[in-house]
Amino acid sequence: MARKRGTRPKSDRSSAAATAEPHSSIAEGITSGDLVDAYKKMVLVRTVDERIWALNRQGKVPIAASCQGHEAAQIGSLLAAQKDGNCFLFPYYRDLGLKLAAGLTATQVMLSFMGKEGEPYSNARQFPLQGADLNHNIIQISNVVGAGLTQAVGYALGCKMEQDGTVVLTYFGDGATSQGETHEAMNFAGVHNLSIVFICENNHYAISVPQSRQFAIEDIASRAAGYGFPGFVIDGLDLPQCYEATREAIGHARRQGPVLLEMKLERMMPHTTDDDDRRYRS
Repeated sequence: MARKRGTRPKSDRSSAAATAEPHSSIAEGITSGDLVDAYKKMVLVRTVDERIWALNRQGKVPIAASCQGHEAAQIGSLLAAQKDGNCFLFPYYRDLGLKLAAGLTATQVMLSFMGKEGEPYSNARQFPLQGADLNHNIIQISNVVGAGLTQAVGYALGCKMEQDGTVVLTYFGDGATSQGETHEAMNFAGVHNLSIVFICENNHYAISVPQSRQFAIEDIASRAAGYGFPGFVIDGLDLPQCYEATREAIGHARRQGPVLLEMKLERMMPHTTDDDDRRYRS
């Protein structure tokens, strides 16, 4: 799962599902059937995301943050959590793929973004996708950058006190690592040795600010050492690698405490539908 700082993770881009026997093992706990299903979900997520963007341009959908480029990280890590069966997830505002793959339907997503009656969380009374999905172990999204980490750590502390074996997964972007709440959350998790996996979906931009102007280090994962727990850099475009890394991280978190996974990927669209990234990207 780990790689040394300063080297690129190696991955085999060939299709394992195409060469393996049906439902044979690709990685521990995952079959070719699981992999095909995961890739189908990636296609669904991309299609829904593109439709939301198009509807925004038609004036039928308000602001939206695309998850294009993030699908493998979200769905791969979710698959590991689902296989484990005792994880709770704290997504962030770009995690449409996580919610769709977990069980939210495309119709429900569209009801949410178009503000229509029947929207599953609040009957369209709040921001799209803002709500807990406890049937799929997903907690409320916080739109305040970095705030979800402190909430996740608080939940993880409660799970430790209850001794129920739950592992918490909390998701955030690289921009959130510049927030004080992120430091507080990771420090608290390290001090109390909580069963939590921090998943940074690093797309190299905090709105318009590139990574090089956010911090002087190459890998966000290297910060974990300062909090007393391990951090790993993952190819966030490689679904099997995201699954395997998350599976191992969940096991470590349950037995030994926090883990930071930095999933490096690409933001294929502007920050949101209100952003013009031509002003800062070429």
